[in-house]
Amino acid sequence: MRFLLIEDNADLARSVRERLEMDGHAVDHAASLSEAEDHLAVAPYDLILLDITLPDGDGRGFLQRQRARKADTPVIVLTARSAVSDRVDTLDLGADDYLTKPFDFAELEARCRAVLRRRGGTVTNLQSYADLVFDPMGGFVSVAGENRDLRNRELRLLEVLLSAPGRILSKDQLCDRLFSLSEPVSDNAIEVYIARLRKKLEGSTARIETVRGLGYRLTGG
Repeated sequence: MRFLLIEDNADLARSVRERLEMDGHAVDHAASLSEAEDHLAVAPYDLILLDITLPDGDGRGFLQRQRARKADTPVIVLTARSAVSDRVDTLDLGADDYLTKPFDFAELEARCRAVLRRRGGTVTNLQSYADLVFDPMGGFVSVAGENRDLRNRELRLLEVLLSAPGRILSKDQLCDRLFSLSEPVSDNAIEVYIARLRKKLEGSTARIETVRGLGYRLTGG
């Protein structure tokens, strides 16, 4: 998953980013609303984590503009404001959840999973394709009932491929989902992760096909 974190506290932003990246997510950080708009102009996001008090404006105004332009990316508000009226007003503006600072990172991760599940329209994490059973939130995959050990970014790559089986995904599209804008990405990074994932899925009826000059697609379901 690719997250956008909008937070002007550098220490908190670094801690949140490091924690989410440990789970295999790509996280872009914006310290202001203008930086956030720049990020949104060039990259798609699965989830936005939004502070309220920012150097160039109120995060609630940003949220309101997002919803007015029909942008439905889920938003979790992170703020020190704990009054019930603040929570109600923010949720009414279109926030998907509201977490009061200081918060526990485990709770933040759980709320991210819950919001993503709700937006996905499912009550379970499990996805099935061919003889694969995949739990993206729990970090679990099995091939014909046999558990396979995948690293975080391999899990996220499989998640992206499973989100569009049979569809060709270019290297650029995969990079956008797996890496943040600030991460150095080598020309063959996607090839390396594709090769690793193929090896981990050996024996499965699901296959990652290379479509020369275009990208990759998951087939076999």
